[in-house]
Amino acid sequence: MAASRAMINNVACLFRCPLVSRNITEAQKNVFPSNSLSRRYFQNPRELKKFYKKATIATSDGWYEINLDKRKLRTPHGNIFKVPSEPLALAVATEWNTQDKIVNRQAMHLTSLSNTALENPLHKTRKEMTEAIIHFLETDTICYRLTDPPELAKLEHDLWDPILEWAAQRYGIEITPTYSIDPPKVSEESKDIIRRHLLSYSDWALFGYHYAVDTIKSLLIIMALVDKHITVETAVDLARLEQVFQTNHWGSVEWYHGIETYELRCRLSAAALFIHWCSESSTVKQKASLRPV
Repeated sequence: MAASRAMINNVACLFRCPLVSRNITEAQKNVFPSNSLSRRYFQNPRELKKFYKKATIATSDGWYEINLDKRKLRTPHGNIFKVPSEPLALAVATEWNTQDKIVNRQAMHLTSLSNTALENPLHKTRKEMTEAIIHFLETDTICYRLTDPPELAKLEHDLWDPILEWAAQRYGIEITPTYSIDPPKVSEESKDIIRRHLLSYSDWALFGYHYAVDTIKSLLIIMALVDKHITVETAVDLARLEQVFQTNHWGSVEWYHGIETYELRCRLSAAALFIHWCSESSTVKQKASLRPV
């Protein structure tokens, strides 16, 4: 409960921070990958002025909808916006209620994730989503190591190895890091273990998983985060280890690196909550099935 509350605070605080509001667009150019599914789908360069006073939730056929005053919220494709769980609906309504004069859609991560999962714009099947997530193992951040400088190599060993050890003990996953351009060694058995683990989640939760892994380029860190083995703050610190080492050595841009860290925490918090709320019961899992547009 405490962890979930911290994640909610990370997401909600993003909308109330003036510094973030002024600089988030510039930071996102670097934080968001150019090929990000949710970014391409949800980003709109035109400003949207706030046209409603309050966002509330309502139930319909077992789903939860969002009302902006008396209007039903709709997806980018014009369909009625709906989510499979009440906590997620309340969180989405909170995103809309925390907007000021301009609706900052780029920072509404839960709304964006829900739109993507609901409409599945790229028509991803459950198998394709799972394999896309597993594919990140080949380029997992914590599996690529440096030998120079020695101080950084030691940091990687001290901070990244415990995640590999946890994965081995918790799931029986065997991965050998690489110190060259060759991909890390991952056995087919380990991939099958991860595949079965991912398939235990609802289809909606898989979108959240992909979103989280794509954010920090590490499936293993996200597995530890979703399993509540590490916090969001730790996950971001582990993913940014090399960058933090370099900025400590060479210095950082006055505001940019702080904004980047804050934004990554918000994205991961949203993704972790999305995964949890879309997987908390069998009823939710049954509702949260892929429905291509």
